[in-house]
Amino acid sequence: MTTVQSPTAPPAPRKAIRPRVVARTGLYSLLAANVAAVLYFFFAAGFASNTLIVLGRLFGLFGALLMAFQLLLVARLPWLDRRIGMDRLTSWHRWTGFSVLWTLLSHVVFITFGYAESSSLDPVNQLIDLAETVEGVLRAVVALGIIIVIGVVSARFARRRLAYETWHFIHLYTYVAVLLAFTHQVAVGTSFTSSPAATAYWYAVWGVALASVFVGRLVLPLWRNWRHQLRVSAVVAESDNVVSVYVTGRDLDKLPARAGQFFLWRFLTKDRWWQANPFSLSAAPDGNQLRLTAKAAGAGSAGLRHLKVGTRVFAEGPYGAFTAMHRTRPEAVLIAGGVGVTPIRALLEELHGHAVVIYRVATDRDAVLHGELVELAHAKGAELHLVTGPPVPDKLAPAELARLVPDITDRDVFLCGPPPMMNALIGSLRELGVPKQQVHFERFSLAG
Repeated sequence: MTTVQSPTAPPAPRKAIRPRVVARTGLYSLLAANVAAVLYFFFAAGFASNTLIVLGRLFGLFGALLMAFQLLLVARLPWLDRRIGMDRLTSWHRWTGFSVLWTLLSHVVFITFGYAESSSLDPVNQLIDLAETVEGVLRAVVALGIIIVIGVVSARFARRRLAYETWHFIHLYTYVAVLLAFTHQVAVGTSFTSSPAATAYWYAVWGVALASVFVGRLVLPLWRNWRHQLRVSAVVAESDNVVSVYVTGRDLDKLPARAGQFFLWRFLTKDRWWQANPFSLSAAPDGNQLRLTAKAAGAGSAGLRHLKVGTRVFAEGPYGAFTAMHRTRPEAVLIAGGVGVTPIRALLEELHGHAVVIYRVATDRDAVLHGELVELAHAKGAELHLVTGPPVPDKLAPAELARLVPDITDRDVFLCGPPPMMNALIGSLRELGVPKQQVHFERFSLAG
């Protein structure tokens, strides 16, 4: 273990209202307001005589609302992403997706059994009859089939066995399901057609949801890449299996990137253009260049060292809420494990106030960017602890953390590292009594 300590810098001011609280409250309020609106238009449209059909229609309306909300969660709107983070938004999107699946299944079951109750057909033949004779029902059945397939491949047992590109291609059919479901609602939805106000409401819900996806996932990335014209300016080997890539472009001082955030990087070569890899910035953006540092953990990251200077880059982002925006205390602890040091190193460069940096690696040779951390620690008045050794015994157990940082409960704690290490650290911080709102981490991955 090595330690570097310098005089402290002036403390950073505390924030009165946490941005994540504001964003979450806004999302919850938006959802609650729309639930109230759906119920109002549902009751205003009147009830069918069959209770099962009434329940089926209500489940259908909530299924439509959840589909629109699900689109909003993955639209990658900068305001939401900076405050909540792509990892949490993606997780919410995943669980909302399963809610959509069960809600729409309930819609189909109740409607089918409701109509079968007043006819001579069994439920299966009743569904076939509705699909053949009622406009829009066949489109709804197809949409439900797509959603079921996507739900199956999104389950953990299936997701772990699929390459991201395969999963993503299948997932794109969600948009087909959304369009089919919307046309079904327009054709037969009694709440949709019950009044001009109801029609305007549903058009607004779907319009905002689809426009958010169009702007956040397509327009904004295309605009930023056209504006900044990113290219590789240097490729530097940090160790045998870690490489840094420097990227330059036009007007980078106008790119709203912060230390701790990441981009989805596409390097436009003939064998890599279709691969999008999430890599954090390993240096705070300075308006002149961006830097990412990656360990050779797969084909995508291993190939970075072979990039040529001048290679065009298409970068989506910046993404992530792992930034100083979420600080609640004037002093901080930054804990990194392995190559998770990249956003930690960038954060140290940007942070004000006294910081303690703890860097956990197996051996001294694994301490990527350690020299830069030493220099930054001296310049910023921070403490730096390099903790080496095997995973067992745990050198970042509660007692050891308390020894390294006696006032840890009065600091913000930023974590980045392998999932097992982060899980153990979160447990240790909980045991030490560090308030939940002072612990900041992000588990970013493309597929959530």
